[in-house]
Amino acid sequence: MSLTYTAGSLVAARGREWVVLPESAPDMLVLRPLGGSEDDIAAVFPSFEEVRPAEFAAPSSDDLGDQRAAGLLRTALRIGFRSGAGPFRSLASIAVEPRAYQLVPLLMALRQRTVRLLISDDVGIGKTVEAGLIAKELLAQGEATRLAVLCSPALAEQWQGELREKFGIDAELVLASTVSRLERNLELGQSLFDRHPFTIISTDFIKSTRHREDFVKHCPDLVIVDEAHTCVAADDPAQGGASSATNQLRYELLRKVSADADRHLLLLTATPHSGKESAFRNLLGLVRPELATLDLETPAGRAKLAEHFVARKRADVRDYLTKEDGLTDDSLAERTAFPSDRWTKDEPYKLTPAYRALLDDAIAYAADRVHAAGEQGKREARIAWWSVIALLRSMVSSPAAAAQTLKTRSESATARTAHEADVLGAPVAADSAENDRHEGMDVAPGAAESEDAGARLLELAGRAEELMGPAGDAKLKALTKHLKDLIGQGYNPIVFCRYIPTADYLAQQLDGKLGKKTRIAAVTGTLSPQQRLERIEQLAAEEGDDPSVRRVLIATDCLSEGVNLQHHFDAVVHYDLAWNPTRHDQREGRVDRYGQKRDQVRVITMYGEDNGIDGKVLEVLFKKHRQIKKDLGISVSVPDETASGVTDAVVEWLLLHGRQGSQESLFEMDAHQESFDRIEREWTSAAEREKTSRSKYAQRAIHPEEVAREVAAVRAALGGAEEVREFTLEALQDLDALVRDPRDGSGDFTAQVGGAPAGLRDALAATLGNRLVEEDRAIPFRTTPAIGRGEAALVRTDPAIGAIASYVLDSALDAKALGPRPARRCGVVTTDAVSVRTTLLLVRYRFHLTLPSRSGERQVVAEDARLLAYEGLPQRARWLDDDATAALLGARATANTHELAARKSISRALEGLPGLSDHLTEYGTRLAAELDASHRRVRKANEEIVRGLKVIPQEPADVLGVCVYVPPAAPAASTVSGAEA
Repeated sequence: MSLTYTAGSLVAARGREWVVLPESAPDMLVLRPLGGSEDDIAAVFPSFEEVRPAEFAAPSSDDLGDQRAAGLLRTALRIGFRSGAGPFRSLASIAVEPRAYQLVPLLMALRQRTVRLLISDDVGIGKTVEAGLIAKELLAQGEATRLAVLCSPALAEQWQGELREKFGIDAELVLASTVSRLERNLELGQSLFDRHPFTIISTDFIKSTRHREDFVKHCPDLVIVDEAHTCVAADDPAQGGASSATNQLRYELLRKVSADADRHLLLLTATPHSGKESAFRNLLGLVRPELATLDLETPAGRAKLAEHFVARKRADVRDYLTKEDGLTDDSLAERTAFPSDRWTKDEPYKLTPAYRALLDDAIAYAADRVHAAGEQGKREARIAWWSVIALLRSMVSSPAAAAQTLKTRSESATARTAHEADVLGAPVAADSAENDRHEGMDVAPGAAESEDAGARLLELAGRAEELMGPAGDAKLKALTKHLKDLIGQGYNPIVFCRYIPTADYLAQQLDGKLGKKTRIAAVTGTLSPQQRLERIEQLAAEEGDDPSVRRVLIATDCLSEGVNLQHHFDAVVHYDLAWNPTRHDQREGRVDRYGQKRDQVRVITMYGEDNGIDGKVLEVLFKKHRQIKKDLGISVSVPDETASGVTDAVVEWLLLHGRQGSQESLFEMDAHQESFDRIEREWTSAAEREKTSRSKYAQRAIHPEEVAREVAAVRAALGGAEEVREFTLEALQDLDALVRDPRDGSGDFTAQVGGAPAGLRDALAATLGNRLVEEDRAIPFRTTPAIGRGEAALVRTDPAIGAIASYVLDSALDAKALGPRPARRCGVVTTDAVSVRTTLLLVRYRFHLTLPSRSGERQVVAEDARLLAYEGLPQRARWLDDDATAALLGARATANTHELAARKSISRALEGLPGLSDHLTEYGTRLAAELDASHRRVRKANEEIVRGLKVIPQEPADVLGVCVYVPPAAPAASTVSGAEA
């Protein structure tokens, strides 16, 4: 007759011990390895396989270590936990250690029955991680079962990698290029959104009618929308006219998605307001319909918004959980390593005489063309206008772009109306701050208005081609100098260009000109998003083991948004001045963000001092933009109407006066004074609205004290960063790895594991790469979670750290294991840190949790590890408080321990364990009550969620380790050292 096992009990099967999970039935046991993760769950059929009750064996007096070994055992156990008992079900199973401030959106989410959040933290703070934390937690709790991420196609692979590598969520890409393959594998009548529970979907692809309706019908219960500001637009004429057709389609899609009041929805954007009130209100309406009409001038309205809206600057979170945040001390203070500032410099260059003559002739041609077209009609005038814009922008970009433009037909030449000419010409000639579609925007625009370029344009094109190279192109010559300076200072720069021909031209011209150890690559819109990332990784990999190798990436704006480049690059050169400063912010934001190892990112903006365009754009747009950023501490997007108003005036002035008027201030032009005054007022107004928005709607729903309390609880259960570092360093040394600790204050060190046990080498090879381990290369261990390929982060959730902890724990529990065993289950230490005999116990508790959710109750078995200590003999134990107990781990041996006395002491302690069972049970009950209170505290705003919550301890608790501390005594003849006893 087969036994019936209750959830939480221990069984032995397949040569190891398991915990029985609530999903088990009498004829099938669902088991998780003791200390294992959800990924290790297995089903066992007792009728076909041997399953027997298991009792966790007590430690043996024959396996002695010291207090250091006890500390390693405790940390290895905590690092190995993947199913913690606290209110955050997912934190133990993710491969990233979130910053304390990144827990704020998670806390906000857990207080809502249906999660609706607008996460608007500044660029580079980590909105992807914040959204991933919420998604993983909702999935772990059973509050959500399926997930869809809506993002631009250029960011889809990056989202896929982030979710897979950091959160263990394997999502399918749904793009125009993948949908045919996915649909071929569907069953009759099946939707691909039902077939694949986790998807990452292109917003451009899904907005089409056929796919939109299918998605809405089969939409997952959790949706994340990246760059959500591109899905709404201002709809009042005073703030920018009607919404674009693209934004309107996306908006209609999200309105249908958000209409289901039970669907979780996370909207992510660094620019929720951008000075446009109606667009901001439309965004809020997607979160909750009632938010769109809230009176945000009242405290009640702002308090309601604060439940769903979080927006913080870097300055708000750079130093967090300090006394300045209202805490009593700085014990939990956390500093986030954002670059402290950007070093910026505007670098002018002057055209060569031949290039200057070419540009003068091009301007003369443009003036003649605009004048002639103006007499032909409005359509012809607009076609000519955009052709001229294309010509001038390409001319000041590079001779390669100029030649291409002069020989290519204008995009607007096919327009049938003036409005259509604007629609076709504006995207490729302007630099819209609100246009998220960078695909295809880096092609060189055309200037010819017929299939065959006229003789005058072809003559100009020929002259442009002759100017290629440093002799005729002073801009290229200046760039070479700037790059050599940056490389000489150890920087790895990105050079941003406007057009594909310019990027290809620079890559060709710079090849071999920047030193033998400089690697150069170009990334443009001619590559697919995946190919772009692969080329960047290839460039980074060329460094190999030589730290003196430098990287230079030439890129167009296909990389200016969303793609994270901070791990490989630390300087930006704006080769082509954008016609909207917001585009520069987007470029710089790729490297100036969390994870950048440089404290200071360098930025060089190149501009033509005498080309008649760059100087004026820099003077009017960029200086104003920088002043606003300096005053507010944040970057305010430049309204497109403002930027285009300025650049239109620049071009008009240039066509009228030529380059000779280039030094005159635009604000002194009488003909444009009224226009510039209006632009100044609009921009200042937008900045003020943004400033007001930031101050009024700042996140106040979660007080830092609440975050501090949960951070302290998480660290108590899972360990902190310093503990992980010390554990890893000591464990690797004890496992015969060659460890080099420079002790330079960074906390970083390296290790070669060629001499370590084969089991550890195999485990590390699986996480860091076979080549790194097989060739016995130095593995860098970094204190920052932001790491590169082949490196390990000193956080408990890093796979390499988990592999080390698993090896240490398994070898400690197996007294017959071959090779070095850093951790032991028993130890005796003679130390002056105690005045009476004191015994430290490492105890593992299991809990049976009943977690209510929207879909019903969920039964979970979770684990926790605690240290308990008592003074005296077991029969008359005087139990110590938590602080005194934890302090014992820092006690050091101050005298040798007599070998016979050590065995006698540990034997006495082990014999007394049965008499301690009542206290261990009582402590488990108290711990269960604390966990219950913690769950309720985190969800305190939602009584429905906590109703029915239960935390019940599973008996008996497991005593994993015992360490006895004895005060010094007179030395005896036969001793063993404190480091070995």
